[in-house]
Amino acid sequence: MSAQAPADRASILLVDDMDDNLVALEAVLGALNEPMVRARSGEEAMKALLRQQFAVILLDVRMPGMDGFETASNIKRLDQTKDVPIIFLTGVEADSSYAFRGYATGAADFMTKPFDPWVLRAKVSVFLELHRKTRQLERMLATEQEQLETIAGRLSAIESELGRIGPSDVPELRIQLTRIEEGVRELRRGRSR
Repeated sequence: MSAQAPADRASILLVDDMDDNLVALEAVLGALNEPMVRARSGEEAMKALLRQQFAVILLDVRMPGMDGFETASNIKRLDQTKDVPIIFLTGVEADSSYAFRGYATGAADFMTKPFDPWVLRAKVSVFLELHRKTRQLERMLATEQEQLETIAGRLSAIESELGRIGPSDVPELRIQLTRIEEGVRELRRGRSR
């Protein structure tokens, strides 16, 4: 995997009450070279989600206390976490209604243990890439917004100039119009990338 800027790093939240399962998940996902955070309960997962952003959550269904379904419901209720994709993980003996309940609580996917490491890694990779693309789009939109505010400021300056213009002020007006044209060209270039 190529080196990424720190802003493009996408953390993965691993939630399971069993240390062996967390170690296995880390071993499978280690090749993705992204930060992983462990949580041993739904409560720990909620605390972690309030401290930092995650690209994806791997959530065990059966845990003591707050189970995976309740944890997912709480995650989906919060504005700052509602869009984080959740992949539910459950044992083979799971009731067939678990998948339905998982999707009903907002899961993006549902996998049964033991899972195929290649499949899990591929699914997580998709969510990591979506996370990176979303962040990239947010940065582009913020830059575009700044440019639009600059253009609005320049238009305001032109309006002020027009209110008090005299024949000798026409060169200043032309300079302002040239700056606006440059700003618009820059916006168009940014959109075509």
